Amino acid sequence: QVQFVESGGGLVQPGGSLRLSCSASGFTLDYVDIGWFRQAPGKEREGVSCISSSGHTRYADSAKGRFTISRDNAKNTVYLQMSSLKPEDTAVYYCARGPCRWPPYLTVSDYTSWGQGTQVTVSS
Repeated sequence: QVQFVESGGGLVQPGGSLRLSCSASGFTLDYVDIGWFRQAPGKEREGVSCISSSGHTRYADSAKGRFTISRDNAKNTVYLQMSSLKPEDTAVYYCARGPCRWPPYLTVSDYTSWGQGTQVTVSS
């Protein structure tokens, strides 16, 4: 059974950094495109970034220049390094498998096998 587990969330001050991890069990990530999404209270889930199996990356405008997605296939894990965090980045962050090779890249309905999420809170 395909399953993702997200970790690395927490409370951080504005301007701070966090690294989220998305680990897979039940299958290898080597040939899978992975996306990171987030959902703030009262808002719809939105795409943040994705990485293809070959390492090509895409970012939502809100993440460009501040977030970096990467993958370590040996550890079967995808990371999301977040820097210069803002209060508006507060959300539950999820990873899932889906297409990151052609537009529109980060459509929620195209992704499956969602993890349980990890909470990120940016507050002073």
